[in-house]
Amino acid sequence: MEQMNPYIKQFPDLFKGKKIMYVHGFASSGQSGTVTRIREVFPNATVIAPDLPIHPQEAMDLLYATCEREQPDLIIGTSMGGMYTEMLYGYDRILVNPAFQMGDTMKDHGMIGAQHFSNPRQDGVQDFIVTKAMVKEYKDMTEQCFAQVTPEEQGRVWGLFGDEDTTVNTYDLFRSHYCTAIRFHGEHRMNDNSFMHSVVPVIRWIDDRQEERERPIVYIGMEALFYPDGEPRSSAQKTVRALIEHYQVLFVGAAPVDTVYYAEANDWLYESVNVPAWGHTVFTVRRELLYGDYFIGMEEAWSGMATHLQFGSDTFKTWDDIATYFERLGGQ
Repeated sequence: MEQMNPYIKQFPDLFKGKKIMYVHGFASSGQSGTVTRIREVFPNATVIAPDLPIHPQEAMDLLYATCEREQPDLIIGTSMGGMYTEMLYGYDRILVNPAFQMGDTMKDHGMIGAQHFSNPRQDGVQDFIVTKAMVKEYKDMTEQCFAQVTPEEQGRVWGLFGDEDTTVNTYDLFRSHYCTAIRFHGEHRMNDNSFMHSVVPVIRWIDDRQEERERPIVYIGMEALFYPDGEPRSSAQKTVRALIEHYQVLFVGAAPVDTVYYAEANDWLYESVNVPAWGHTVFTVRRELLYGDYFIGMEEAWSGMATHLQFGSDTFKTWDDIATYFERLGGQ
């Protein structure tokens, strides 16, 4: 087991004893900073990250062989690696800013000619040349994407798309084949912030499903998250992020939906919670019928089945009070 880095938030119980394969992007390698970060955040997982050949068919042949040999429990691909990863059917997969139109991307961003690998490679090669013939190889490869999309595959693939990505834009293309297209705060190149707050939550969902793990359910009334003027309440974002690490958190709004209220609530969830709020929003007129473990809301009277934490009461005046309560529970 690798020694834990005390400066990095780690999740030793996620993917414990399992394998994660990372598929890198164009002109990168299996020694990238992203690979280092995955190993640090999931210290009890085995991380596989092969250096990919430049020619796409050779890269796919290597990936097929690696999957057959290693049988990874999760595959994460970024950019060009996301395009390859989509075609590795039969595995749980996360595609981050996938470059499904790689041939066009190479032409549009001046990738033809002499190129330099951005990370060291095991074979020691540092430079390579992209020719027009190679660009055609990539265009031919991208035409093979989405060839085996089935209902089962749709449940095994997650697409994450940076809302500031100016390099590729394949959100609509992905969404036409898969239902899990999620926008996250970030650019094309994944950094620590986008990895921790966008990719890690999806990894947690996948691990929970694989392990048939049921986390305690926490419902949060949206009105408790921000003031009537739309400004977020102090410590709300920090507390919600902490809860997501241990609980299944769902956000509850009023129904029928008031369009102004919905827009404000949706904007706050997108800006402050982002990926973890995707698919975790409920609108209802009968909150007391929600089945779960805890409900954080501003109701004075409560007859529901979940333990009610009345936000704004003497006991739970602030989100810091809520955070303290759950810290004492220790994830229960």
